[in-house]
Amino acid sequence: MQDSPGRDTRIALGLALTLRHDGHGSVADDLTDPAGLTAWVTDHPGLVPDGEGFTADAAALAAVRDVRAAARALFARAVRPGEPSPADAARLLPVPEAVRRLNEAAARTPTVPVLAWTGTAAPVVRAAPAEGARTDLAAALAQAVIGFLAGPDRQRLRACHAPRCVRYFLKEHPRQQWCKPSCGNRARVARHQERHRRTA
Repeated sequence: MQDSPGRDTRIALGLALTLRHDGHGSVADDLTDPAGLTAWVTDHPGLVPDGEGFTADAAALAAVRDVRAAARALFARAVRPGEPSPADAARLLPVPEAVRRLNEAAARTPTVPVLAWTGTAAPVVRAAPAEGARTDLAAALAQAVIGFLAGPDRQRLRACHAPRCVRYFLKEHPRQQWCKPSCGNRARVARHQERHRRTA
């Protein structure tokens, strides 16, 4: 069993997972309008310091969707030589464009390293907005994605290739192939049906 994922990993994966299978054969997008982004931020406390009072507008939505597109393009690169998520395969940003978008978004809120060292725990450094800087949601998300991509959890990133799944996940054990057991069940049923069709 691997260590539990860090904050950056949870945020980066959470953003990527706003594209998901809708249960009816299509990809659902949780970020189609400002209300969807507001709900997503509310469901993910701690993304931004004033998250409880956050209300998205069209500009915030566009910025976050840009960061998500960049993140998913770089996730597709990170899982190589494996295939990317089927939701992205035909519409990935070029890697240099994805990197540029992430870096530009991350720069919108200047950060400083902040040391925390309590009790017997090891010292931890986290990035915090520089004094007087207002936290920008897209910047916070971009910084988390960058932290994830540069961190050790990236090596465990995989795309789930069960029928209809579009998720990325962290591989928890050597034999894991799917993001969750229900995807494994769907993949086994699909393989069984395919074998049955070929022999019928």
